[in-house]
Amino acid sequence: MEKLQLGPEILQKENPRLIYARLSGFGQSGRFAMAAGHDINYLALSGVLSRLGSSGENPSAPLNLLADFAGGGLMCALGIVMALFERTRSGRGQVIDASMVEGTAYLSSFLWKTKNLGLWEQPRGENLLDGGAPFYTTYRTADGEFMAVGALEPQFYQLLVKGLGLKSDELPNQMSMADWPEMKKKFAAVFATKTKAEWCRVFDGTDACVTPVLTFEEVAHHAHNKERGSFITDGEKGVSPRPAPLLSNTPATPCLERDPLIGEHTEEILKEFGFSQEEINQLYSDKVIEGKKLRASL
Repeated sequence: MEKLQLGPEILQKENPRLIYARLSGFGQSGRFAMAAGHDINYLALSGVLSRLGSSGENPSAPLNLLADFAGGGLMCALGIVMALFERTRSGRGQVIDASMVEGTAYLSSFLWKTKNLGLWEQPRGENLLDGGAPFYTTYRTADGEFMAVGALEPQFYQLLVKGLGLKSDELPNQMSMADWPEMKKKFAAVFATKTKAEWCRVFDGTDACVTPVLTFEEVAHHAHNKERGSFITDGEKGVSPRPAPLLSNTPATPCLERDPLIGEHTEEILKEFGFSQEEINQLYSDKVIEGKKLRASL
């Protein structure tokens, strides 16, 4: 942006109220500031990747969601909202330096703040909340599908055990970490005896904290999601999540049209800003802009 003479120092002289958000992987300073990278690199440098993955396996990234979208896009959007709120007091804008590394680390503050509570003393994948506990993990069902179990509290754990058809007095103490590997094997053997649908009939309506692992093809048809309208179908029959969170007075109105092509509305937007067709043609000629229009298939 500085090369284009559109950096914040220049633009804020023209408009001191301007809020200028800079979203990058490593941030605007530091030795990696100009280095290339992707979600997995930012996740690695944040320290969080070291805690993700199965026991005895390499660290594994949860798709490209944590750094790109949560630590990056969402934290940047929050920064913009904070700057907008602050501007109502000061009347001035500011520059937002949104680093995906720092956003991911800050998003994961819970991990840092609970280090002294014993939650993460074991190797990766062997702790209470990272898949090590038999009552906080996933299990394969008879039809090759999966159920998610999150029965942390004792009262929920008792309902889990009951639903599995086991007896508490014949099992080790819930929090006996030395017994967790064997308990996981026992639970896995039981889950493998029924299909996902059958386990749903066992646990639906209980507080055992057992839910089906739904596929993208299943989510829109699940009763709970249907009742809330959690997923929408566009004009081309594509399914996607409804905007969230749901505001009581001003809920978002989802667009059911197809997503625009990159550059599809370039001309319309430039014309709205007062560019003439001749100027737009020159921008095309100079390869400053690109446009893409739908063509009818005859």
